[in-house]
Amino acid sequence: MGEIPKDPVMLLSYVNLKLRDFYPDLEELCRSLDIEREELEKTMGSIGYEYDPKSNRFV
Repeated sequence: MGEIPKDPVMLLSYVNLKLRDFYPDLEELCRSLDIEREELEKTMGSIGYEYDPKSNRFV
């Protein structure tokens, strides 16, 4: 698997696609891709997005 995007906007698109198509929740995505959940949520927060567990995406 390739490296995850560094740009927050590109990362948002990448993560939401992965959540939609491959992972039942954020915890599973982070575990599978070896991503620190806190760091991911901080990065998404820096562009005004937060994880919504009901829709399983950053909104």
